[in-house]
Formats: sequence, structure tokens, C-alpha cells
Amino acid sequence: MPRLEACLVDVYDTMVTCDFMPLRRDVPALAGIPVDAWEQEYALLSPPLNDGRMTKAEAFRQIMASCGVQAPDDLVAEMVRRDQELLLANARLFDDAIPFLTRLRDRGIKIAIVSNCTENTRAMLVATGMDKLADELVLSCEVLSAKPSPGIFRHALGRLGVSPEAALFVDDQARFCAGSVAVGIRAAQIIRGELDGQLPAEGVTVVRSLTEVEAMFGAEPGAVPDPA
Repeated sequence: MPRLEACLVDVYDTMVTCDFMPLRRDVPALAGIPVDAWEQEYALLSPPLNDGRMTKAEAFRQIMASCGVQAPDDLVAEMVRRDQELLLANARLFDDAIPFLTRLRDRGIKIAIVSNCTENTRAMLVATGMDKLADELVLSCEVLSAKPSPGIFRHALGRLGVSPEAALFVDDQARFCAGSVAVGIRAAQIIRGELDGQLPAEGVTVVRSLTEVEAMFGAEPGAVPDPA
């Protein structure tokens, strides 16, 4: 089996936990739209938001139109600004995220952050310092492809300059891990809480922390093994 040279790693619920309820509550409140109505319309637009076919401003305008609310430019701009502000305020790194990225980087492992996300995620990665620890940020809304599509995985491999066999993908979602396996990338599904009946895809390793993922890259070159 080829030596692992790269790690493709997810963001939300893998390295970052985020309470999205303030975004779902406070952003529509600016337009006077009930949360339930907003959620229903937003869910319909999630695919084009994630794969870059639609911006937040365009989505907010469409939702407001569907709810019979006027969408003046200044209100839409304020809603986009508030959406970004609330993400930054409510995203929290898991304790093992920065140490994991730092240790892999120190060992010369190439890192691509691969996330299904909207345009507000890049600013969060910059604010938390994760952008400086990764070689590439492969965000679905920017590369016009979302997990589990093969395109986003191949894009990440191309940016890192590695073969599928030399990479490991880490995600909390079983179907996204299955997507990576389908293009020849080994996968680790991270499950931080209760298993809740989650079944990993065939060929996927289940881990409970990023420390366990790091161990999958083997001993650090030059490390002296512990005596028996």
C-alpha cells in the first residue's frame, strides 16, 4: 500500500462545531420572515449555495420573494453581513483540530481542507487560523463541486499534486467517505459523539478523534520506537 502523503479533511463536525441556530433565527428576523418559512425555502436552495451556482445575496433575495417580502439592496447586504458575523461568533474549533493540522504539517504531510459550504466559510477558516495550516482550501462553493461528487475530490488531489492512493480523507458523513473511496482515496469517518446507528461505508475506518487519524499516517520519520 502506498505511503500516505496527503490528508483531505472536512470542516464542520470534523474540525469545527457550530451552532447554526442563531443564523437560522436572526438572519430571517431582519426581514420579518418566520423561521419555519425561512428554513423551508433555504433547504430548497442549499444545493446551488453549496456548489457555487448561487450567492448568499441571490439566495436571500429569492427566499424573500417567495415569502412575499421586498428585498432592497441595503437589507440584503445587512443580512449577508449578519450571516457572516454570526458564523464567526458561533463556530468553535475542536480541541484536537489545530494540534492535528500542525503536527501533520510539521511532518511534511500535504493538507487540503475540503468542505461543502457557502461563501461565509472562508472567512471563518481565516479567523481561526486553519487557512495557514493547510496547503489548499477546497471549498465546494468556490470549486463548483460538492461532496460526494468525484469532482471535488479530484480537484483537491490535483491542487496537492498527489495520487488517490497516497491520500486519506477525513469526514463525519458516511456518504462523503464513500464518495472518496469511490475515487480511490482511503477514508476515515470521525464520529465524536454517540454512534446513533451510523454505519460506515465499506472500506472506511471509524475513528473517534483526529489524534486517531494522525496515527493512521504511521510513525514520524526518524522516530525511535519504544523498547519492548
